[in-house]
Amino acid sequence: MPFPLYLLALVVFAMGTSEFMLAGLLPDIASDFDVSVGTAGTLTSAFAIGMIVGAPLMAALARNWPGRTSLLGFVLVFSAAHVVGAVTTSFVVLFATRVVAAVANAGFLAVALTTAARLVPPSSKGRALAVLLSGTTVATIAGVPGGSLLGTMFGWQATFWAVAVVCLPAALGILRGIPTRPGQSDEADGPALRSEVAQLRSPRLILVMLLGALVNAATFGSFTFLAPLVTDDAGMTRPWISVVLVLFGAGSFAGVTLAGRLSDQRPGAVIAVGGPLLLIGWPALAVLAEQQIAFLALVFVQGALSFAVGSTLITRVLYEASGAPTMAGAYATAALNAGAAVGPLIAAATLGTVGNRGPLWASGCLVLVALLAALSFRDVLATARNSGGAPVTP
Repeated sequence: MPFPLYLLALVVFAMGTSEFMLAGLLPDIASDFDVSVGTAGTLTSAFAIGMIVGAPLMAALARNWPGRTSLLGFVLVFSAAHVVGAVTTSFVVLFATRVVAAVANAGFLAVALTTAARLVPPSSKGRALAVLLSGTTVATIAGVPGGSLLGTMFGWQATFWAVAVVCLPAALGILRGIPTRPGQSDEADGPALRSEVAQLRSPRLILVMLLGALVNAATFGSFTFLAPLVTDDAGMTRPWISVVLVLFGAGSFAGVTLAGRLSDQRPGAVIAVGGPLLLIGWPALAVLAEQQIAFLALVFVQGALSFAVGSTLITRVLYEASGAPTMAGAYATAALNAGAAVGPLIAAATLGTVGNRGPLWASGCLVLVALLAALSFRDVLATARNSGGAPVTP
């Protein structure tokens, strides 16, 4: 894989850390700003909303800019938002910085996905996506626990400063390592924006976006509420929360790496095998939550399956949106983050009725809906082919 892909993955690591780090920082933020933990939790919602809205909006605005210019601009805005967030004494300003950071994050990811696809041969989009998403998975392994530890030792502001600082060498790397217009012809010579948006009329594109969103909703629905499962149902002490999060992140890294080798030429095999196993895994985790060894093993397995199946579906979005070269990354990003925003809301609704294991059952239901939709529209998937000639089915 081209070295510039790893520079992009470094930024995705910083942005992934920022997206997930608030889970361990909310009590301190609430105390410093004299607001409730629930109010502080709206910072997570602000980031999710910014991601969903920002992906298509920023991709549309930046579609005729040089890729390097867009990526660099988004990284610098993202870093600046964290600097302002670290020094502000106003919760309203902090809230605003989370929205700005999320919009910059979404814009970067949308352009980065498109750029990554252009840095590799047409038949290697899945491997390129795997490199990018490895930044997110490493964030769950190292960035989030590290950020939580840094916040505990030096205050939550230190984590914001750390994210801002990590962006700077990545920005320099983008400036020096990313071609102005990687791989393909000038975006201005491509299809008009109206033509790219019209790609959303494609049933195949809408279907794979929906499937990707459902699987991602299942993933983040359970991931968000792992902590109470660890301490209450599994009966482990609080330090084990970080261990469980690292296990899930390690599994997700393994899953996205494996999918990167298969999702271009054998995506149907990944979905056909991984989908049913993912469906079985979430209820199994709920049933076996009190068995600590089984719980830890299943957390790793579910992380691997979730990201293997999810990243494969998101790769299909890039292939199905090949007629929208500057907006394909935005469509993939929107599918990812729609799931990330909706999944925790669905999971949270089960806590009051089913308890801590409710999110796991909800994740199982979401995967079931995805598989039923894939089965119902298998004829649509069976005829889907990408620009490199790789079919969706095995």
